[in-house]
Amino acid sequence: MNKQVVFQTQAITRHYEMGDMVVHALRGIDLELYAGEFAVILGMSGSGKSTLLNILGGLDLPSSGQVYYQDLELSQASDKELTDYRRHHVGFVFQFYNLIPSLTALENISIVTEIAEHPMQPEHALELVGLSDRMNHFPAQLSGGQQQRVAIARAIAKNPSVLLCDEPTGALDIETGITVLETLDVVNRELGTTTAVITHNASISDMAHRVIYLNDGQISKIQQNETRISPHQLSW
Repeated sequence: MNKQVVFQTQAITRHYEMGDMVVHALRGIDLELYAGEFAVILGMSGSGKSTLLNILGGLDLPSSGQVYYQDLELSQASDKELTDYRRHHVGFVFQFYNLIPSLTALENISIVTEIAEHPMQPEHALELVGLSDRMNHFPAQLSGGQQQRVAIARAIAKNPSVLLCDEPTGALDIETGITVLETLDVVNRELGTTTAVITHNASISDMAHRVIYLNDGQISKIQQNETRISPHQLSW
């Protein structure tokens, strides 16, 4: 991991109005994420993890403060700039796989590569996640872990510089979850993709370069792991 800054946030806040009540999801976040880093953003439900990830991914805007992706200020970007940013620079992996049931694994990936600027071959993306032998299977013919790995292949097939993962193992058992984490680790190491994984599962933090602890919309601690543990050594 080098120290080239990919993301920088400066005092970002995010609040939502719910009737007469104001919910403060983020309360002043200062954070840098680096090129090639595998970062885990750890916190309980309601700590602001998903809100932060959505802002980094250009899916939401902060109420105040600045967010930069390299030289692009996301917090001041136009709708077109945000669309281009999401399309060409960011891969998303969510807890639920969002695959199109009527398309094969290969076809689910191809619909993304057709609109990307510098995509990899869909077959190569499936090879990276260890599913070359499942490319012609439909989602209903795949296990939950296999579907999540297809979702990861879809996210990386456009060759994004950033991979943002929202509870990617949340719907999986431990054995399947570890397989998915191994896939994310391979992508990070072989492609150099800056990877941020949000989770409430503290065990996952041992495989990260850095762990960002979120509590009540604020960063409570940032921990650097001197030694990273491989996913198959994790237990929870």
